[in-house]
Amino acid sequence: MEESRDLEWFPELRKVYLRSAVIRLILPIILIVSYFLGSYLILPSERALILGGLMIAYYIPPTGKESIIPIGIILGIPWWLMAITVVVQDVITCLFMILNLDIAFHIPYLGPWIYRFLAKGKEYIAKWPWLSRWKMWGLAFFVLLPFQGTGGTGAPLVGWMMGLTPGRILFAVGLGASLEALFFALGSELVWVLIFSNFTLALVVLALLLLVVLLAYYLFQFRSRRERL
Repeated sequence: MEESRDLEWFPELRKVYLRSAVIRLILPIILIVSYFLGSYLILPSERALILGGLMIAYYIPPTGKESIIPIGIILGIPWWLMAITVVVQDVITCLFMILNLDIAFHIPYLGPWIYRFLAKGKEYIAKWPWLSRWKMWGLAFFVLLPFQGTGGTGAPLVGWMMGLTPGRILFAVGLGASLEALFFALGSELVWVLIFSNFTLALVVLALLLLVVLLAYYLFQFRSRRERL
């Protein structure tokens, strides 16, 4: 691949963890399909289909936890199941990236995005130097941030840049995704309950949730600028 010449610095670019490309590709698919089929044991069939549709939508940018989780709750999916679902998707997506980075480069839209992401890798780490210092916990905090590219697709790339092992990357993605999913799931559930009981209080709670997100973003940017000085 001609493009990879610009990415020689990336240590894991050509490392393959399973020799069989078929197994590497099928394993994440089997896991995600098994999870979806297992939802029929918990939900009525019509709501399980809704959950399946939301799982597909979660992979379509720019949707994320902050939009998929509230929509799922509105459509009748329990808050805890929505939280578990997006976490499982992030972890399985992370596993797919770990096993199939060489193949992912050839996937339309995803491949060019990965290349652009990695081509700016050194600049990316230099922009947020605390990531390298905090290692696994820094990556977990990175995943916790509700921004595009901080989920199961972008996080393993950042983890590789930091020199983390696949196991630590999976743990960090699972931890960060779990905390973020719980925040949005519990927050959304609380807001919808309050809407039907006290609309004014619901608006106050929603405003506070947005304030927390904005504050996290501000602290993230402030910390990054301070460390670059």
